[in-house]
Amino acid sequence: MTRMVELPLWLLVLILAFATVTFASHFLFPSVRWFFRRRMERAVARLNKRLTRPIEPFKLTRRFDTVQRLSYDPEIAQAIADHCAETGEPEQVAFERVQRYAREIVPRFSAFAYFSFGIRIAKWISRAFYRVRLGAFDGAHLEAVDQDATVVFVMNHRSNMDYVLVTWLAAERSHLSYAVGEWARVWPLRSLIRSMGAYFIRRRSRNALYRKVLARYVQMATEGGVTQAIFPEGGLSLTGEVGPPKLGLLSYITAGYVPGKSRDVVFIPVAMNYDRVLEDRVLVAAGIQGQRKFRLRWRYILRHVGMHLGQRLTGRFHRFGYASVSFGTPLSLGDFMACQPRDTGADLAEPLAQEIMQRIRKVVPVLPVPVVAAILLERDGLDRPAVTARFKALVKDMEARGAHIHMPRSGRAGPDRVLRMGWLSSHPAAEAAGNTVGCSPSAAPPVAVTEQPGRFAIANHLQTDAFRLFFLALHGISKG
Repeated sequence: MTRMVELPLWLLVLILAFATVTFASHFLFPSVRWFFRRRMERAVARLNKRLTRPIEPFKLTRRFDTVQRLSYDPEIAQAIADHCAETGEPEQVAFERVQRYAREIVPRFSAFAYFSFGIRIAKWISRAFYRVRLGAFDGAHLEAVDQDATVVFVMNHRSNMDYVLVTWLAAERSHLSYAVGEWARVWPLRSLIRSMGAYFIRRRSRNALYRKVLARYVQMATEGGVTQAIFPEGGLSLTGEVGPPKLGLLSYITAGYVPGKSRDVVFIPVAMNYDRVLEDRVLVAAGIQGQRKFRLRWRYILRHVGMHLGQRLTGRFHRFGYASVSFGTPLSLGDFMACQPRDTGADLAEPLAQEIMQRIRKVVPVLPVPVVAAILLERDGLDRPAVTARFKALVKDMEARGAHIHMPRSGRAGPDRVLRMGWLSSHPAAEAAGNTVGCSPSAAPPVAVTEQPGRFAIANHLQTDAFRLFFLALHGISKG
């Protein structure tokens, strides 16, 4: 027992390493985790005092616990049994697949990452590229929302800047949990987005087992009071128009709602509009091709990043105009269901989605560039005084019909500012010759392609012949 044993140095180091890891995992790590978790809980308690809607305990639950709860949910167990009966797959294999789906969906929320890092970055990016303005905002309606209700912000999807913009503007009210598509499941975005509380979804998946796991997670989060943000259009708008809704997430929420038992769900319509979106050329090209394939190459990205940095360094950079966010009238799911015929059954998601999208369209902000784009699509080759006169007429007409207008401090400077700053004429499809402004004949299609998203973003506020001109342009038919 007391005999000396000789060991190679590498083996001694390996034994000491294993001993250190074992000691830490059994004695040190639990204490350290407990210490930091207590500090985190106290920090969250202080944070909740200044938030309108505090962070719910569901978001603070350990990710492992949420994954296990989701995997062993009775409805998931029944879905596994049905799947195995249909396909002949062993239940253990199907269960492991369910756990993989759950780990893929469930986020790893960090209050520190969201409120200390994420909000500051979102604010900096938003103000670096846009003049951010708050449009329609009825504080009384928003403050009247039941504190025990789950709030779901439902938004139109104009740009990937939507996530950044709304995250910053809602920072004083609550944390937002987003549904994010496959594009963000790449390193290093995956870990960052998970820490911000977002969850990944496979938008094109038709796998019934995956859809059931996703549905149960959304229903658990909704019942847990998690404030969510969803884009029912299911993707970026290619034309700027508020498109038809897809019922996926909304149908999961309505399917899990039991009147009189479930926590009420309040949907808050959010409408966003931009003078110019960062992805305008890519979206327009996809719209012309008639397919949602965004051919974005690294060479294209690096070239534009280099141009942007050069403009920043030389002082030639001008922000992309205004970005505005409006909030519509909240809609309670309980009140909506009470007003519906009793025989609607599973079709409740469809009328609910249509009502929410209509409320979004009503509060879409009207900005200078979309108005000028509408004028150029309506009639080409106008001189600047004519553009200014038509600009005033359109703005006055939209104001009379209740549209929320945001213009420069001097309303008369609106079209001149748009043209002078190059927000429209800098695009390859628009040109200004002397005192005349029009669409470049060399552009394809013949009407300025970058005007289409801008003009159609306010289509629901306009009553002009530009609808006809838009579709002619979209199909490459000459206006003459």
